[in-house]
Amino acid sequence: MKIAVTGASGLVGGALLPALRADGHEVIQLVRRTPRTAAEHRWDPQHHRIDGALLADVDAVINLAGTPIRPRPFTGGYKERLLQSRLDATTTISKAMAAAEEGDPSRTRVLLSASAVGFYGDTGSRTVTEQDPAGSDFLAQMCAQWEGATAPAEAAGVRVVRLRTGLVLDRSAMLVQVLGTVFRLGLGGRMGSGRQYWPWISLDDVIGSIRHLLTSDVAGPVNLTGPDPVTNADFTKELGRQLHRPTVLPVPAFALKLALGEFGRSSVAGGQRALPVRLQASGYEFTHTDLTSALRAALSRG
Repeated sequence: MKIAVTGASGLVGGALLPALRADGHEVIQLVRRTPRTAAEHRWDPQHHRIDGALLADVDAVINLAGTPIRPRPFTGGYKERLLQSRLDATTTISKAMAAAEEGDPSRTRVLLSASAVGFYGDTGSRTVTEQDPAGSDFLAQMCAQWEGATAPAEAAGVRVVRLRTGLVLDRSAMLVQVLGTVFRLGLGGRMGSGRQYWPWISLDDVIGSIRHLLTSDVAGPVNLTGPDPVTNADFTKELGRQLHRPTVLPVPAFALKLALGEFGRSSVAGGQRALPVRLQASGYEFTHTDLTSALRAALSRG
């Protein structure tokens, strides 16, 4: 296949590009900076500019673009950057794919577009699947609008998959880096009540899922989460065990909310017991089915 990738400078993109090329695909990368190689091509999502010829003969686009979400208070300006960067990139790609489809409807095209399990909001201990509605907090509504920006491609006949990704586990992932540093200082423990579910997934399985979904017949939302989500208390206990550090100093919920505001309330003290129902139904087989093996792989990598 010929595949275009946006937002490839992040954790997932950095692992995805070599995996796709190893599979024999021709991969081009859409970048906002000056291109450095023949495989890189410039686009300007902020102003909705892209050379339509770039996607004319592309079989698939994997859209990962968007301002990274950091553990910091959600100011009005930061919220606007998070939302607008996702809407600009996804709208630009979606309309360009729709134009390519209309110009050559004989080609089968797919758009795999990033989203997140934050779509569901804080769902407590109940399980959620792709059939559940969006939550009401900022991240949930951002994800809903983000996914909605793929509508032009879907309307034109492109197979659109919305990747609702959970907490990605890898040594270089922000979650593992931050918690690992805290735990190595002997300050680790559950966060808030510890009863909130954290829907983890290994980086290996994020990449494996994307490779699988490129050629499956699945369309619509797909939860990219491990098959066995765990509570924050269980997550921090297992991480402490693998780092050989105690996990006896919990972080109170009020402190999370005070330090991180809405992010702390929705993404740290809250969570989702999200299950990968559609991914498993499509025949995908996980590399890491339990947290212990996923964390071991994440901490031992590179």
